Amino acid sequence: MYPTFDTIVLGAGALGSAAAYYLAKRGQTVLVIEQFELNHQKGSSYGMSRIIRYAYDQINYVELMKSAYTLWAEIESESNTRLFTKTGGIDFGKPSEVLIQSIRSTLETAGIAYEKLSPEVARQMFPQFRFRDDWEVIFQEDAGILEASACVIAHIDLAKSLGVEFRPNTIIKHIHPQNDHVIITTDKGTFSAGNIVIAAGGWMQSILQEIGLNLPLKPMRCQESYYETDDIQKFGSEQFPTFIAHVRDEFGFLPYGMASIRDSGLKIGLHGGTIVNHPSEIDYTVDQNTIEKVLLFASKTLPSVSGLKSARICLYTMTPDEHFIIDKHPQYPHIVMAGGCSGHAFKFSTLIGKILSELVIDRYTEHNIDMFSVQRFL
Repeated sequence: MYPTFDTIVLGAGALGSAAAYYLAKRGQTVLVIEQFELNHQKGSSYGMSRIIRYAYDQINYVELMKSAYTLWAEIESESNTRLFTKTGGIDFGKPSEVLIQSIRSTLETAGIAYEKLSPEVARQMFPQFRFRDDWEVIFQEDAGILEASACVIAHIDLAKSLGVEFRPNTIIKHIHPQNDHVIITTDKGTFSAGNIVIAAGGWMQSILQEIGLNLPLKPMRCQESYYETDDIQKFGSEQFPTFIAHVRDEFGFLPYGMASIRDSGLKIGLHGGTIVNHPSEIDYTVDQNTIEKVLLFASKTLPSVSGLKSARICLYTMTPDEHFIIDKHPQYPHIVMAGGCSGHAFKFSTLIGKILSELVIDRYTEHNIDMFSVQRFL
């Protein structure tokens, strides 16, 4: 007889670890299968920092963030770990930029307070930046930084305290869906469960294909980089906001960044990267061309940046519309999935974990996830 659980979670990253915690919190027996070590560096969840923000161009994300902020505060309290640092956040670019206009409109619709700053006022508030005269700056005070690996570890530790079993360095060989349960064969044994949650990041497409679901999920090779500055105190969390620079028309890419925390250096990244067919194709060698692009942007916008401090490769998993997938399998409702996070889901990860637990136990969530349905790709 196989070891049997209420739910097996595939993947122990940001989404899988959160799902395991919320499932166990509701009394489920849970097994988490992870192909690498816990908090590994090959996927999307590892690292020092991720932006958390309300500033989105679509109202559904803003409404979900209202719940996510509340849950992060609860996770901090339950884990007795600081995970969130409030810094405030800015979006800037030409006022004619569609995203700038949409963010303002969405924040107003959602009742989220913000300030529209002239370049002159923005320079006074944030002298680290060289804002152009034809730019507009939107400031939203609730934005900040989530300490990425610390968030994942907090969910893992809380899940373990509730009896969740983790099996790292375990490779899935086959998934056998049945009408009312699923059998999973791995290189270290066979397990069964009434439900499974698939939260496998860049490896999600190949897992879904085995159970008859072909979704347009593509791994993307991205780079996480931290930079030296002439005065790191000016770029700490008490003085420096998170930012997204809507300057694609000038630079050909969308830069973002956040303050130095725990001596990380100033984080500056470029949204996007190189699409591959499978994570096995990823070259984890740091790309000098990406660093040069960041330094070009910094030379015009953040002149105190003096050079690279550290960098590493990470993954996005892209959908064609860059919206997530959070849904039940259309044929097997006891198979639940979340992925296709397209580089912007970490801030939602604790909420997505809770939603996954609701889809498993209740087969329903009160949160509006219609835009994340698999049906849009079938």
